[in-house]
Amino acid sequence: MKIEPQHVVSLTYDLYVKQEDGTEGLTESATQEQPLTFLFGAGQMIPKFEENLSTLSTGDTYDFRIEAKDGYGEFDEEAVANLPKEMFDGTEIPQIGEVLPLQDNNGNRFQGQVVSVTEDSVIVDLNHPMAGQDLHFKGEILNVRPATAEELSHGHAHGPDGQHQH
Repeated sequence: MKIEPQHVVSLTYDLYVKQEDGTEGLTESATQEQPLTFLFGAGQMIPKFEENLSTLSTGDTYDFRIEAKDGYGEFDEEAVANLPKEMFDGTEIPQIGEVLPLQDNNGNRFQGQVVSVTEDSVIVDLNHPMAGQDLHFKGEILNVRPATAEELSHGHAHGPDGQHQH
């Protein structure tokens, strides 16, 4: 079956990004046993990812690249914030590399990774972890099926067979 909007797609993928030594390294994978399953066209995936899959069908393999600007965006130096240590009164100061759940004044939730700790602040990178990275995807389309009415009303896939309960 061909991939179309309002269809559920299950696929494998290997994601490669450039390592510090300049070679591409495997960063994450979805396997046949644990595929990535999503509602095509629902805005859950990177638009260029879906665009590259849009002509494929069950059983097809793929190998494509997405530039950083079309993936998770370029690294934004201004998305690094200094949080005063007073914010952490009563709790331990987070360690470098720790991911913090944060919320802005409008109630929007997001995450930031601690990049350094100074005498009076915790410096947090609010960029997506893949910001600034060109993405290289390789994989196979395992299954394509029409979404169920429930999946369409919920706006997401309920697993490869449509039977996921939540």
